[in-house]
Amino acid sequence: IPLLGETIDENLKKTVAKYPNQDALICSHQNYRATYQEFYDQVVQVAKGLMALGVKRGDRVGVWSPNCYQWTLLQYATAKIGVILVNINPAYRTSELIYVINQSGLSVMFAALQFKSSNYKKMMDDAREFTDTIRKAIFWDESWDRFLKEGEHISDEALRKREEKVQFDDPVNIQYTSGTTGNPKGVTLSHHNILNNAYFIGLRMNYTHADRVCIPVPFYHCFGMVIGNLACTVHGATMVVPNDSFDPVKTLEAVERERCTSLYGVPTMFIAELQEMEQKTYDLSSLRTGVMAGSLCPPEIMKKVKEQMNMHEITICYGMTETSPVSTQTIIGAPFEKQIHSVGTIHDHLEIK
Repeated sequence: IPLLGETIDENLKKTVAKYPNQDALICSHQNYRATYQEFYDQVVQVAKGLMALGVKRGDRVGVWSPNCYQWTLLQYATAKIGVILVNINPAYRTSELIYVINQSGLSVMFAALQFKSSNYKKMMDDAREFTDTIRKAIFWDESWDRFLKEGEHISDEALRKREEKVQFDDPVNIQYTSGTTGNPKGVTLSHHNILNNAYFIGLRMNYTHADRVCIPVPFYHCFGMVIGNLACTVHGATMVVPNDSFDPVKTLEAVERERCTSLYGVPTMFIAELQEMEQKTYDLSSLRTGVMAGSLCPPEIMKKVKEQMNMHEITICYGMTETSPVSTQTIIGAPFEKQIHSVGTIHDHLEIK
């Protein structure tokens, strides 16, 4: 199967043309729902807002927030106009924030006002005296609507001219991978990298526009934005976001309510969901597949997920942020022992050693 030779935006336009009235994004905790046409129209609005801010091609725009619909709109809007989105871990302390802003050369930051015990606005103010590239910070609950309004005077023609300059080999995303051996490492990925990775991940799970994918994993991580969002939009599937951060009850409720066919998580998430299912009954009959990744899964947990959660076609993925991320994935229909004791076989177009 050949690689896709197109930008993320070109690919999204094709999906919108095929499935305009199909659900694109559902964010349960924000009561947000959009069809592919509505989603695309909002992506255009955000792209124009970025242009009105003076964001140029190749500029770095940061997003520091738990999962929300604005995060996803920003992901596709930055790709549309050749801007590099910098994912920032919602758990970062001020010192880590300063490091990432300086290391990536961030000019604009989009952020939540706060999350859990972190007051992002205060932390941004504290960081400013140690950074010299940040021009503007936009907070979802404070200045997002004003930001969108500013973009209204940008013409469709001006937007089209920006889109035409974007190439599929351009960098589109910087993801920070763990700082276990020093400072976090900024991994620069292109449209070609993450769009193709998402495409082949979805193929392994037989994704079509009929799939509805529950994404309780974080967007700032490659699991949420590539295996999650991009794998959905490239195949016309629906992104279902159960909450701003992982909650086993809200995840299971979203699967039941939205009739999700696929569910993602690391083994500890699935363990938490199985424990919750011992307390209360959930209708998971719609599920068939999903991705378990992040760490090794105990075989007994895998068996329970398949049997009790109805995920008979679940796949295990292995990869690294640096490799966009997935390099190997189990194949649906492979012998059970291979499914639970291995990370599958290599993806198309890759070499492995």
